[in-house]
This record gives sequence, structure tokens and C-alpha cells, in this order.
Amino acid sequence: MCTKGQAVREAAHVVVIVMGVAGSGKTTVGTRLAQALGWSFRDGDEFHSEANIAKMARGSALTDEERAPWLERMREVIRRALDSGEGLVLACSALKAAYRERLTVEPARQRWVFLHASRELLAHRLSARRDHFMPPSLLDSQLETLEVPEGVCSVDVSVPPEEVVARILQSLDLGAPG
Repeated sequence: MCTKGQAVREAAHVVVIVMGVAGSGKTTVGTRLAQALGWSFRDGDEFHSEANIAKMARGSALTDEERAPWLERMREVIRRALDSGEGLVLACSALKAAYRERLTVEPARQRWVFLHASRELLAHRLSARRDHFMPPSLLDSQLETLEVPEGVCSVDVSVPPEEVVARILQSLDLGAPG
């Protein structure tokens, strides 16, 4: 039987995708989770085109067609990490089941973490952000688009980030896939 530390080291060939709406703490939690695991971290925002970022900054939601190249770029990053055996945490909204399906390269080697909170907490967090392109006005659109995932690690982010990360580490099976 592996100790938890051994299981984490052996799981370096796993990709963890931290998902949720804007303001749920994907970047904060994903970065801290990657640090705790000694893995790489990538933020889905870095894969958006300039045109998509500009559209969202104007307060307009993206269409599925506009999201398609973004999803494909992240899928390729996931594929490369799995092929190379790199442990990776990816923060990505992945609001719809179809988006999550598109990002699933090898289900046995991927773990999903859904971050959630009350609308009020999410709105408060978004209104406090100053250096992000996503305006608070898109929160309701994201909540309407969200298809809550089933059968994944689901964590309420109304607690401090350290506690969120601890809950994720406790609940994820990061042992070598069978």
C-alpha cells in the first residue's frame, strides 16, 4: 500500500482540471494545488485569443464556436502533459459538459475538480478584481451556462484557499491509474 506521498509522486502522469465560473478561485486554488503536488500549472485564460479576451472585456459572452479553438489549444496541452508524464494542474471554466468532454483525452488519467460558491460570494470576488478581463457583468451568463458536473471532486470555496486545497488533496485519488 502506498503512502499518500508515494501516491502523489506516482501520479505525475495525471492532469487535474480545476473548473468553475469566474470568481470561483480557479487560478488561486490551481496554483496552490500545483505547488502542493510539485506539478506544473497552466491557466486556461492564457489560451484565449486576443479577440475573445476583448469580447469578454466588453461584457459579451463567447459562443460555442468562439470557444472551440480555445478548447482545442487546452486539449493539446493536456495531451502533451499526459504523453510526457508531466503532472499538470489546469485551471479552466469548462462550464458545459460538452466542453469537459472535449478536454477529456484519457479519462483514467484526468481528474476534475469543481469549485463553487454562492452567487453573492462570486459577485463580491469579481467586483474586487482589478487586473482581469472578465467583468462582473458576465457572472450571471456563466451561471446560466454552467452544467454542474456529476461524479467529480466538488468543493465549496467559501473557505480559505488552503482549506480548499487540503480538501482536494484529501478527496482525489492520485495513485497510479489502474
